[in-house]
Formats: sequence, structure tokens, C-alpha cells
Amino acid sequence: MSENALRDFNTIPTTERKSESSSKAYLTKPSADNADENIEEGQNKNNGSALISPPVNGNQTVTINSCIETGNGIAEVEYIESENLNDLEDVDTCLKNLLAGLDSKDWIVVCDALNNVRRLSLFHKEALLDMLGDVATLVAKSLKNPRSALCKTAIMTSADIFSAYNDLIIDSLDPLLVQLLLKASQDKRFVCEAAEKALVAMTTWISPMSLLPKLQPNLKHRNPRIRAKASMCFSRSVPRLGAEGIKTYGIDKLIQVAASQLSDQLPESREAARVLLIELQNVYQKVYDLMPATTVSEHPEIGSWESFCQSKLSPLSAQAVLRVTSIAREGLVS
Repeated sequence: MSENALRDFNTIPTTERKSESSSKAYLTKPSADNADENIEEGQNKNNGSALISPPVNGNQTVTINSCIETGNGIAEVEYIESENLNDLEDVDTCLKNLLAGLDSKDWIVVCDALNNVRRLSLFHKEALLDMLGDVATLVAKSLKNPRSALCKTAIMTSADIFSAYNDLIIDSLDPLLVQLLLKASQDKRFVCEAAEKALVAMTTWISPMSLLPKLQPNLKHRNPRIRAKASMCFSRSVPRLGAEGIKTYGIDKLIQVAASQLSDQLPESREAARVLLIELQNVYQKVYDLMPATTVSEHPEIGSWESFCQSKLSPLSAQAVLRVTSIAREGLVS
């Protein structure tokens, strides 16, 4: 029986066998989520294309169009750089529908609403002020979304909010901050890179005096990768205080924070702590050199960098800090 079946199969023309095989293969197709990830990573070149615009102010801008399959067909998602965003035609209607759009169950509608938040932030900053807290909460909700296109759009929205509102966003920063630290520590490269840019925007546009207290609790987060990203942000923010700002904030507080990060699990945290300690040492030395001799004699705790570290830290922490800063100092001298 099997031999007869085999002979019958062999008599079928080759073209017919190929046709049957190809029809079976057609039934297997990637899910929408997998297609989304492949598009964003540039692995699926047929479904995603980069449109390169002419140089703007000497910088070449890139707009990415990603075609993503949905239940209703193909949806196009654009990642538009901030400088390429156009103004809104009807601001009042946009504001009226904004929160509903951000809270929609249709992720494409949410993406459109997020881009409208970006436009409002850039062109109509004052119009969004009254609902900024609610907007930040819903943007944070999109940051948690597992769909890559929506998450990245929310990350770009966060960066534009930081650059537009500066310290005005500080009361609503916490949910955005935690999610951005988490996304910046992910393995998905294009999401990670976008989150890193948003964190740089945050440390650039929000004053360090307001930002540092928000970052500090995340330095003790149970997730070591979040701690590492928070340490890097903290280290970037402190120098922006300047010498007087560091004195006002409390150099003793800052050295304790940096010392605690020296023994952290990840090298990124330790390197951020090392950079911060060198900055603090330089500031302390400048301040100490400018102090009158009478002030130093009246306050024994104010002395050399070594004495200062030993007075503010545990013996083990002081030893670790002095080792790091002395190596850096020796490197500068040599």
C-alpha cells in the first residue's frame, strides 16, 4: 500500500508538489507583536523604511515609518523627531479630546494622542499646563505598554515634556522616572536608546536641585539595573549645581551617596560613583583653599579631603573613597 502511494506521489508533476508546499507555508505568519519588534529593530526591512530628510541646521534628521499589521489591516507608525513636528490645526479640539485619546484602548489612537502632546508642548506650552499632571500619568501608562511602537512614542513624548516644562513637571515626575529608568535598562536596543536620550533630556532640562531628591530613592532600588541608570543620572546632575550649589545641597550628603554606590553590584553604578567623587573632591578642595585659616582652626572637621572623608564616612567607606580619589589625583599629576 505504501509503495503504491509512493509511486503515485512520484508521478505528480514537480510544479504541483511545489504549489502544495507553498500553500502550506503561507498559513504560517508572524504575530503582530513579533512583527512589531522586527520592524523596530530593522530586522524586517520590507515592513519598515527610514525616510531621511534634508539637513536641518546642519543636522540630518530621520523619520522612521513602520508598517505594523493589526487586526484591521496595516497601521503606519511614525517616529517623528521633535524638530520635524508640525503645529496643530485645531488646538481647542485637540485639548478637548487629548485625555480620552491617551487613555484609549486603541493603541494607534494613543500614539496619535502622544504626538499631539509633543506638539502642544512645543507650540502651545501654556495650554497644557492645567492638565500636565494627568497627561504625565497617562504617558507613564503608555511607557508600561508591552507594544514597542507605543512605548517608544511615549518615551519620545517624555523627552519633549522635559525640554518644554523643565521644573514644572517635577511634581508629576515619579511615574515617568521609574519607567524611563526601567526602559533604559532593557535588552531591546531601540527602546533602550530612546529611553537613554529621554533621561539625558531630563538631566539637562530639569534643575539638579529639584531632580536629585527624585533620583536618590532609585539609588536603592532592588533592581540593580535601575540603580545603575539612576546613578548615572545622579552623577550627570550634580556638576550642574556648581560649587555653590553643591555647598548648598550638602557636600556631606553627596559624598555619602557616592560612597554607597562604590560597592554596588553593576560596574555602571561604580563608575558613576567614581566620577561623582572626583567632582566632589575638586569642589571641596576649591572651597577649602578659599577658607580663612581662622575658620579652619575653629572647625576641626573642616580640614583636608582625607580628614573630611574620615569624619563623614565609616572607616571602610572612607578608605574606599580615598583610594578612588587618590588614584584619580595621581593620574592627573602624572
